[in-house]
Amino acid sequence: MPNLWITIAVGVVAFAAAWLLAQASIQARLRKAKGTAADIIEQAKKEAERQKNQIIVKAKEEWFRQRDEQENQFKQRQRKIEENETKLEERDKKLNRREDTLKQRENVAAQKENDVIAHRDAVRAKDEELDRLIKQQNVELAKITQLSIEDAKQQLFENLRREFNKEAADIYKAIVDEAKGNATREAKRILTMTIESIASEHASETSVSVVPLPSEEVKGRIIGREGRNIKAFEQATGVKVIVDDTPEAVVLSAFDPVRREVARIALEKLINNGKIHPQRVDEVVAQAEQEVEKNIWRAGNEAIANVGVGKIHPDLIRTLGRLYYRTSYGQNVLAHSQEVANVCGMMAAELKLDVKLAKRAGLMHDIGKAISQNQEGTHTQLGMELAKKYNEDPVVINAIGSHHEDIAADNLISLLVSAADAISGSRPGARRDTLDGYVKRIDKLEKVADGFEAVSKAYAISAGREIRVMVQPEKIGDAEADLLASDIAKKIQQELEYPGQIKVTVIRESKATAYA
Repeated sequence: MPNLWITIAVGVVAFAAAWLLAQASIQARLRKAKGTAADIIEQAKKEAERQKNQIIVKAKEEWFRQRDEQENQFKQRQRKIEENETKLEERDKKLNRREDTLKQRENVAAQKENDVIAHRDAVRAKDEELDRLIKQQNVELAKITQLSIEDAKQQLFENLRREFNKEAADIYKAIVDEAKGNATREAKRILTMTIESIASEHASETSVSVVPLPSEEVKGRIIGREGRNIKAFEQATGVKVIVDDTPEAVVLSAFDPVRREVARIALEKLINNGKIHPQRVDEVVAQAEQEVEKNIWRAGNEAIANVGVGKIHPDLIRTLGRLYYRTSYGQNVLAHSQEVANVCGMMAAELKLDVKLAKRAGLMHDIGKAISQNQEGTHTQLGMELAKKYNEDPVVINAIGSHHEDIAADNLISLLVSAADAISGSRPGARRDTLDGYVKRIDKLEKVADGFEAVSKAYAISAGREIRVMVQPEKIGDAEADLLASDIAKKIQQELEYPGQIKVTVIRESKATAYA
């Protein structure tokens, strides 16, 4: 029994000792777990703080970037506003100058009106004196011829009518010649002022290409940081890039159509590729220049092959190919040149002339237009110089210079080129005209001229831009022909609507025939 209690006591002591050791171990683990948890929390706090700082730094960088972009856009808009203000100031100055000029003209007109009134009074006095003399002459004529007053008056009136008609026609011709001289000088001045005010409208039709964009974001890439991309592009192409408020489009502006085409192709390539930076711009512009050069060379060779003019110097072929990018009144200049060449060839064949030479002259008659935007001078002058440089036939050179009457035509082929050029430019449909309108205009024009008494027949030519009137020579004199031309022109202005000018030419021809 005593051993049992001892055993129980030992067991209890052992259990107590084991329980105390277990509690001590649990407390040690708890302290270790609390320490580890504290370390984890501390590290989490540090990581959260680090990420927060990074987010703040990125947010600041994004804010600064957007601020820089907004400042650049504001500066660009400010520059545009300043440019517009400068233009408005210049226009105000021009308007002030024109207002002063108008006042001066009003003063001159008032003075002329006073002169006209004085002249009219003098004419009225002369008319009264003339009436008195006529009555006196009627009485004397009745005494001499033993005619009645009525018969003498009728004969005298007929004589006076013929005499004064001739005198009036002579006076009219002198006045018209003087007026034409003054009008030419005044017209040049007025045209110069008018061209300044409408030059922007013309330039918008002949010097602008629009490139569509996939989205508005591309505009920012085209401009680049601080405008580096757009400056590099303009410097490489020689073309002005206008990035305005036009949605999803930019505008390319340049008078040289070839440069504008290079810029258009290059910009489309850059947009499609998506990578836009100064180094890439130079590469793509070089590729676009090669592509346009190939197109020019191909267009020139195709034109020569289509017309069939034989061998031509490579530089002239390339210059002809540049006409592919030129238009005149909506008509492609290269297509117009081929048409003129073919018409020249057909007319030369009918006249038994050199067909190939006629086609060559027709094909090259407008070649100066390919370089007229880069060099000073008219397209006829530049074309003649270019043809002389490459030793073209004298007939070709003369045809180039004479097809607008800048120089005199010295051969039949040059005359054929002038005629073919007029035919190609004035035929229905060539320059935005319709066949129905063309026929109606010609018919009305001829009817107006045929309505005059002395006219035998009228012919409208050059698509209604000129009318030639044949008159009966026994009914009208040379001086009266000028008066008739003016009357026909006035009636055309009153009764018809037409663009531009219509030239009225009255032809009076006398023929004497004898047989032996």
